[in-house]
Amino acid sequence: QVQLVESGGGLVQTGGSLRLSCAASTVTFDSYAMGWFRQAPGKEREFVAAISWFGDYTYYKDSVKGRFTISRDNARNTVYLQMDSLKPEDTAVYYCNAGGGATPSMSYYAMDYWGKGTLVTVSS
Repeated sequence: QVQLVESGGGLVQTGGSLRLSCAASTVTFDSYAMGWFRQAPGKEREFVAAISWFGDYTYYKDSVKGRFTISRDNARNTVYLQMDSLKPEDTAVYYCNAGGGATPSMSYYAMDYWGKGTLVTVSS
């Protein structure tokens, strides 16, 4: 069982930055690839970024490439999402997920481990 708790959301102006954190309660954190997803009002949840077990591979949704950076600290059981140059269309609830894959040979796949989400609002 993996429990995930996100933090770091808030209200920011266009062009601003936020860093989201996701703390995992599991002794096997480094056996999971980790992902960030988001869900905007009235829309389906979508993939944002993923990182492999030891952080050597990262993947991003095209619209956030060059603006968002995913990273992880296995000693702290935490995954991060640094978000820069934020745009109003980034407004959403952001969710952390524990999954697998995120390597050149296997795309990231989400397992049924989700946090409750943290709200990011970008004002224009």
